[in-house]
Amino acid sequence: MEPITYSTSRVVLRELAVDDVEAVHAVYGDPKATEHLSFEPRSREQVEGIVRRSMASAAEEPRTEYALAVTVPSGELIGFARLAMDPHQPQAATIGFALNPAYWGQGYGTETVRALMGLAFDRLGLHRLWAARSPANEASHRTLVGAGMTEEGRIRGHVYVRGSWRDSITYSVLAEEWQPER
Repeated sequence: MEPITYSTSRVVLRELAVDDVEAVHAVYGDPKATEHLSFEPRSREQVEGIVRRSMASAAEEPRTEYALAVTVPSGELIGFARLAMDPHQPQAATIGFALNPAYWGQGYGTETVRALMGLAFDRLGLHRLWAARSPANEASHRTLVGAGMTEEGRIRGHVYVRGSWRDSITYSVLAEEWQPER
């Protein structure tokens, strides 16, 4: 299978490489960056395992997960994005992302979600994407809606993290709603 690269005007999604461990750890190891995610900060060793598993999943047939580096056009890795196929609905997938806090508030989150949509609808021919966020993460709400997703509802007691159960707010977008960058 061809390696995935998907570009917008501001971000490039590309396959992860071993050399990305430190930059991914700058995101996944950061308490601020992971505050609203479904896991606590990861150690460097854990991130190395995530990157290696992501690289291995890129070679699987059929491919069910796209764990990708989020870079700016210069090549600097600023985040991690994931698109995972729904095992029960082969034309649907869930997406998620995390960015280095140094890049927050600059539109890179919205651009990352739009790149994931483009990959899903333009390249993979999917019908539906969905995402979930922590109810406390209002910035994620603005990002997902700003990218063109619709809020669907709340999953109660969805994620166990930091010693307690947390709800998730869900969003979706359908292929016919997708409007590529002009």
